[in-house]
Amino acid sequence: MAEEIINRVANSKLITFNLEDHYPQGQRLIFDLSKWLFEGFVLKEKDFRDQAKEHDWSQYQDKFIALNCSSDAIVPAWAYMLITTYLEPYAKKVVIGDLENLESHLYQDVIERLDVTDLKDRAVIIKGCSHKPVPKNAYIFLIKKLQPVVKSLMYGEACSSVPLYKQPKK
Repeated sequence: MAEEIINRVANSKLITFNLEDHYPQGQRLIFDLSKWLFEGFVLKEKDFRDQAKEHDWSQYQDKFIALNCSSDAIVPAWAYMLITTYLEPYAKKVVIGDLENLESHLYQDVIERLDVTDLKDRAVIIKGCSHKPVPKNAYIFLIKKLQPVVKSLMYGEACSSVPLYKQPKK
């Protein structure tokens, strides 16, 4: 008679935390300031302000925006600030940087708002593989959020996880 196969992973008390489940929905865009610079390198204040006034900002409604300059121009801080004043009524989030930087900020916001009280003194495995763009910083933010609460933290899949943290014995 054959022995019954028992799925120990399914029967374990491990809780899998998948950052992908918390992916902020919405379109991400890069707003490249170099397009508004003279020859892509020189910011002429009057021209820059005129372009900002004439631009259709409503196209950024409910979008996540990363402000950057793709040229090697030195862009003063006030230029990013000015663009942000125009985006503020429309965009969900505005950051300076690239798309990875934007994702990092979005995940930081999500993780800060997470209620993790149900994970108190539990063994948690942070799922590693993802199909959505989860920045490495998101994993760091999650560790900072979970470590003071959980009994143990692992990374990967239940069948092949890497131990990260174990609560000291009291």
